[in-house]
Amino acid sequence: MGRPLWTSDEIAEATGGRVTGAFEAKGVSIDTRSLEKGDLFIALKDVRDGHDFVPAAFGVGASAALVSREVKGAPGPLIIVDDVMAALEALGHYARERAKDAVRIAVTGSVGKTSVKEMIARIHRGAGKAHWSVKSFNNHWGVPLTLARMPADTEYAVFEIGMSTPGEIAPRSKMVAPHVSVITKIAPAHLEGLGSIEGVAREKSDIAAGLIESDGVVVLPAGDKLLPVLVERVRELKPNAAIALFGRGGASADLDWISNRDGWSWVESYGSVGGMSHIALDTLTCKLDVEIHAVGEHWADNVACALLAVGLNSSIDLYKAALDLSGYSPPAGRGTAERLKLPGGGEFVLVDDAYNANPESMRAALSSFASREGGRHLVALGEMLEVGETSQKEHSALSKPLIDSGAVAAFLAGRGMLPLQASIESQIESHWAEKADGLDELVKNSLRDGDILLIKGSNASGMGRLADRLRQWSKTADEQVMDSGSDGAAGGRDAV
Repeated sequence: MGRPLWTSDEIAEATGGRVTGAFEAKGVSIDTRSLEKGDLFIALKDVRDGHDFVPAAFGVGASAALVSREVKGAPGPLIIVDDVMAALEALGHYARERAKDAVRIAVTGSVGKTSVKEMIARIHRGAGKAHWSVKSFNNHWGVPLTLARMPADTEYAVFEIGMSTPGEIAPRSKMVAPHVSVITKIAPAHLEGLGSIEGVAREKSDIAAGLIESDGVVVLPAGDKLLPVLVERVRELKPNAAIALFGRGGASADLDWISNRDGWSWVESYGSVGGMSHIALDTLTCKLDVEIHAVGEHWADNVACALLAVGLNSSIDLYKAALDLSGYSPPAGRGTAERLKLPGGGEFVLVDDAYNANPESMRAALSSFASREGGRHLVALGEMLEVGETSQKEHSALSKPLIDSGAVAAFLAGRGMLPLQASIESQIESHWAEKADGLDELVKNSLRDGDILLIKGSNASGMGRLADRLRQWSKTADEQVMDSGSDGAAGGRDAV
């Protein structure tokens, strides 16, 4: 049996809290719905007060609870601190210092950060004892929680760092103290809080704020229009930090103005067949080939970024890393394709990219959708949020990439999508609803055998629920076919 993640003595030392009884914790949780037996429950105050759930946490197997006050009826040990959030941050700092030999990578960006983080984690798992952010745990509690979950013997760790308002990235970078800081791409997202895309670039560049002083490296997108802003801000924060670049153009790119350049990863070629992409790279003097289950040229940049990040400041073999990365599939809701059954026979392909959206990721999704082979192309798009005063312009500007995607019909949700509908209504069939739920029957009634449907929108637009309803519809259709004794195939969905 291995050592526990935490002992009560370690937690008391890390937080300065008072422990009411000795215990060991196998994990750390802030949610009783996902808590596993033996976890330490952290009673954070957010929309609900976590203290109200302490008895429930013990009921599902918590070993102890971290609280800021006595909890009546708590049937197990408590660690009582002045401030639970501050204590979680202290746990994260202690865990980072405890795993002092781990190589840490921090990833941010307007688009692609979760996918790049998942790619790095996949490579790390093939290289040794790895730790990574689950889902998109990248906010004020997600970063310290990920640190607090890091085992002492971790060799490689990758953290996703996000923001919604100014000033959030720097303190999270300082928590992680990365050896390598990564910016995937800059796009017009969170403009309501940051005012301009230049403001977004400067805020994202704060990922360098916590970079270790001795030999830290910042990875930047060579082809980004905001590259000069990124470099300028990185130099303000870390004048001596090395900069590594990824993207396209290779040695021919006009990048000699960047001092302290330290490494590259260039996309030499990209091609796709069916649902697979083949990517050839020149990375840190290695010629690499990778195949992944995702379509679209933007995925080549993600692969180049991930391989460069792991090749810096670590002993990972890049040839093995490329092999380990091959076969990668995107996380749910980020461009995954699956084949679903239709009532009455036939099937369609659902491309679920509904986790989030901004102008850049919308264009990329529509571009990659255009390259998908098959029957009719249909798109269901939810409005893009947090694009500020440019909202009308940005939504309307999607008309060309939407038409170029080959879509024969567009289903649009949210008032922000009205300018787009006005731009396309004379060219392709379009339908609009106030909310994503209003598109449900419209989409179902339009789908035919062989169709390919792309669903994308900001997370809060509700487009993910539309994808889930289509899956349930397909499952129900299968069950009805089976119950009626017809010859329809069972199974609901298959990955494409």
